[in-house]
Amino acid sequence: MSDAFIPYARQSLDEDDIAAVIEVLRGDWLTQGPNIRAFEVAIAARVDAKHGVAVATGTAALHCACYAAGVGLGDEIITAPITFAASGNCALFFGANVKFVDIRADTYCLDPTKLEAAITAKTKAIIPIDFTGQPADMDEINEIAGRHGIPVIEDAAHSLGATYKDRPVGTLAAMSIFSFHPVKHVAMGEGGLIATDDDGLAAALRLFRTHGITNDDAAMRLTEQAADKDGGGHSEANARDRAPWYYEMQALGFNYRITDIQCALGLSQLAKLDGFLERRREIAARYNAAFGKSELLILPHQAVDRESAWHLYMLRLRLDHLSKSRRQIFEELRARKIGVHVHYIPLHLQPYYQEKFGYRRGDFPEAEAYYDAALTIPLFPAMSDDDCGRVIGAVLDCVN
Repeated sequence: MSDAFIPYARQSLDEDDIAAVIEVLRGDWLTQGPNIRAFEVAIAARVDAKHGVAVATGTAALHCACYAAGVGLGDEIITAPITFAASGNCALFFGANVKFVDIRADTYCLDPTKLEAAITAKTKAIIPIDFTGQPADMDEINEIAGRHGIPVIEDAAHSLGATYKDRPVGTLAAMSIFSFHPVKHVAMGEGGLIATDDDGLAAALRLFRTHGITNDDAAMRLTEQAADKDGGGHSEANARDRAPWYYEMQALGFNYRITDIQCALGLSQLAKLDGFLERRREIAARYNAAFGKSELLILPHQAVDRESAWHLYMLRLRLDHLSKSRRQIFEELRARKIGVHVHYIPLHLQPYYQEKFGYRRGDFPEAEAYYDAALTIPLFPAMSDDDCGRVIGAVLDCVN
């Protein structure tokens, strides 16, 4: 049995992935090539969405989605405090404010029973988090949001391949965002995508990711200028007469474009997604069987009407039953080369959010109780059965 360090997550790449990237490097396109559109179509098909808009990162996807939702100066978005910083920061980039709704004690996702009380006339978007890969309570959240005319942006960075009431994550909200960081289900180095069924939202997303610039004939606003038939833009014209070089900047956007290299890798990885998901679920089941026997650990709860993509495996320590602190157990496991981690420090406890909004410990007790006892243990498709056995043995030994 190997004693190599086992990280909490790691990409799974093979020769097919390498060959896909090399093929792009030997071709004519590095940035805006054909693999981008092919990847967008493939992801959209996988999640049953009409549109997929690929961007540079998952954070960029959230930023784009807030733009398309119309988030602006002085508005508010609502999200859960147990998440990575990007889920809140995406609104701050527009000068909007961030309000948090506490999590459910079992799934660690946004608690819909506490949502309506947080909504105000300034609420412009609701961003539930599919934490660890388990979809949030999307029907309840959508029903509340719909009554108030507020779009829902599902942060599905953890949940590609998950299902909710037999529906794939990707069409459960006005927009759903995915991430392709190396620890995610499809690894592309970096990358993100927004899935949506709405034509208008898709157009806004594509505009924002490319400096606010379009060269779509049908989208031209200054049709006479676009035609340039007499050099001065004074002829009778329509959008179909656009000069070949002509484009329009119609909004203030960003350069959030993804590359052909990344999308070639993404297409190769996507072909393996079912296998990746199967292996993640096998490992999770093995962990559940082993750790379910311990009175010192709380297992991840899985709602019966959804199937997690198992991005992360979270244990909660019963600290009142333990003689050690979470920090002691963490360091003992790291010393045994088990790459445990903690996901995440509640966003309302970060200095920036405390200083800007006045949040304090005690504001969201469920999120804080979860964080104080949480421990992420390794889970990724390339783990061997021996790796799983090492993790199980080390965790049980340390807590006992």
